[in-house]
Amino acid sequence: MCNLYSLTKSQDAIRQLVRALTEGAWTDSTGNMPPLPGIYPDYAAPIVRNREAGRELSMARWGMPSPASVLVGKKSDSGVTNVRNTESAHWRRWLIPEHRCVVPFTSFAENEVLPDGKRPTVWFAFDESRPLACFAGIWTRWTSVRKVKEGETTNDLFAILTTAPNAEVGAIHPKAMPVILRDAAEIDQWMSAPLPEALKLQRPLPDGSLKIVLRGEKQDGEAPEPAKALARPQQASLF
Repeated sequence: MCNLYSLTKSQDAIRQLVRALTEGAWTDSTGNMPPLPGIYPDYAAPIVRNREAGRELSMARWGMPSPASVLVGKKSDSGVTNVRNTESAHWRRWLIPEHRCVVPFTSFAENEVLPDGKRPTVWFAFDESRPLACFAGIWTRWTSVRKVKEGETTNDLFAILTTAPNAEVGAIHPKAMPVILRDAAEIDQWMSAPLPEALKLQRPLPDGSLKIVLRGEKQDGEAPEPAKALARPQQASLF
């Protein structure tokens, strides 16, 4: 999966999604969130996670802690955005329900490799209206040096589960695609089911499920221009 996705539906739409995901209490700690037409690694973005009091809509930083083996000799860890090897002991500890989450999105991007060496961005969604949907993810709270200039900080972090691509994504990016949950039942299965049942969702979408909705743009700007202008500085302040 390319390290870029978009979330341009309203915050109220996301709140309605959270309400639909739980019969009990839920909380929203995201504050006033603008549309996010381009979410990149180490940006803060909303996730829905399990908490003692119910499910919570909150902000987290994109990139889980890297395995220790890849940090030898490094002074910082910007994190791992996509997780596929669920047999790894490094990731297995965060596959329990307490550390599972879903990541709302409206479209996601891959880079197409052209014969001339160019790599234009290709955006995928369920259709041109870019309906709100969710990736399967994991999250944790972690203390580390994300950037040397920041020093040591404690952050809520998340990553997106990936799998083999379906036909549409594979034609552009043959290695992987995000695990996408298609309805409320699959979302609840990922959030709550025993791990063997939850991992049955780590599969590509059926061929024909996704459409290319935009080419060649670094952000999927479904939001009106004024909203996009407000979104960029707020994003910059979060990482």
